[in-house]
Amino acid sequence: MKTSIKTRVIWYALFGIFGLMMLYPIFFAVSNSFKTLSDAINTVLELIPRAPTLDNYRFLFGRMDIFRITGNTFFIAIAVTLFKLATSLFAAYALVFFDFRFKNLVYFILISTIFIPFTVTMIPNFLTISRLDLVDDPIGVILPQLADALGIFLMRQSMRMIPKSLIEYARMENLGHMRILKDIVMPLIKPAIISTSIIFFINAWNEFVWPMLILRSTENFTLPLALQMFISAEGGSDFTYAMAISVLSMIVPLALFFIFQKHIISTFISSGIKG
Repeated sequence: MKTSIKTRVIWYALFGIFGLMMLYPIFFAVSNSFKTLSDAINTVLELIPRAPTLDNYRFLFGRMDIFRITGNTFFIAIAVTLFKLATSLFAAYALVFFDFRFKNLVYFILISTIFIPFTVTMIPNFLTISRLDLVDDPIGVILPQLADALGIFLMRQSMRMIPKSLIEYARMENLGHMRILKDIVMPLIKPAIISTSIIFFINAWNEFVWPMLILRSTENFTLPLALQMFISAEGGSDFTYAMAISVLSMIVPLALFFIFQKHIISTFISSGIKG
């Protein structure tokens, strides 16, 4: 019993240390966003500001159209999430409940795209968006992100838990596939849909490289691009402003994660149960 208690204490201590290491950057950003630049330079590692101030946030809301930038971020993230979720649901439904030749091969090809580096598709996608005259347009950011292999994988794994006899019975009742998907399948895999949507949304919300290539004007920027405006190669002279934008950028993803964390964890656990 003593050995068990000691082992448990060691594991808790290790998890606590790793947890603090992951949370420290968040505390660091929040703390320095309430400091003046001189205070931040002199007390950069101190997590409690000596003289808290809202000047950094006042500067951002006064100098930048932060509401429009946030709206751009929401628009892109929501659009990407909806398109990815729709294509993932349709593809997974076909792969689970339809019988056609080379189904496993099609699934393997789709999943293999997860391992293709972004840099391989970046230039062809950029040339395509340029030809479509969608540079400096949020649609140009959204268009190459209409499908996601990870979403197909997660939806397929969840749908495989549904007995095929249930779908066959619904077909015998003359229900169409769209009706079956909407009224039977989607309610049964609701946790997976919620968690996958949150993953898509957070990834799109935090995306930096692709929007940086497409968006040029400040009024079309997203929050990660606005953050880059205050960071220079030499270390930047607007450090506290950058921390303030970082705090604004992390509020929505963190809130979504904390609200729906049970769904996210259960989806990944169930995805590994039936391969």
